[in-house]
Formats: sequence, structure tokens, C-alpha cells
Amino acid sequence: MLLSVEDVSFQLPVLETGFTCDEVEELLSLLSSEDSGTPNSGSEGSNREAYTVDEKKRRRMISNRESARRSRWRKKRHLENLTEELNQLKVQNRELKTKLSWALSKSQLVWRENEQLTSEFVALWGKLSQLNQISAAMHSQ
Repeated sequence: MLLSVEDVSFQLPVLETGFTCDEVEELLSLLSSEDSGTPNSGSEGSNREAYTVDEKKRRRMISNRESARRSRWRKKRHLENLTEELNQLKVQNRELKTKLSWALSKSQLVWRENEQLTSEFVALWGKLSQLNQISAAMHSQ
């Protein structure tokens, strides 16, 4: 004796039965075509619709879980990339600070040397000016 679709109850997930979703759909369509002569065949359509609604909900739930898993994976990957970029920027910042410190120390050395050379220039310019005055005085006599 064959059971009608109304007599068959599935517990989610259907995959625990060993049948794929397509196989279950095929079995349901076979049962509904064999049951078309019975007086209860009018309610068969509503069960099938309810099953497809349940199946759609289950598929949507699976799809949402996969989407959430992919989203968590992307978020984790993004965080790892940001952490890696942060570490690279810290290293680069340290290198730039070292270069800046070196440039500032060189700048101070050059600044001191420039001050020393300027003071020597002023002293030599004063001596040259005195020598020019002495030389002019000697030529005028």
C-alpha cells in the first residue's frame, strides 16, 4: 500500500534520510502523480506548497549561514591585513624617525660649522680692512 503525501512527515534537515533535496522532490512528485485518483488529492497541493515553503526557508537559512561565514572570514582577513599594514607602518615610522634624528644631528653640525666660519670671516674681514687702511695710509704719504 502506498502512503499519500499527507501521511509522510519529514523532519528537518531532510538530508539525514540519506536522500538529496532533488531526490526528495522527485519522490514527492511520484507520490503525487500516483495519488491523483484518490479523493484527498485536492489537499496534496497544499502540502507540497508547504513543503516548498519549508524547503525555501531551510535553503535561505543555509544560505544565510554561509553568507555569515563568508562575512566573518572577510572581516577576519581584513583585520589581519590591517594588522600587517600597522606593523609595516610602525617599522617605516621607526626608520623615518631614525633618519630624521640623523638629519637633525647633521644639520646641527653644519649650523655650528657655519657659525664658526662666519665668525672667522668677520675676523678676517676686519683684519683685511685694517690692512687696507694701513696700505692706503702708506700710499698717501
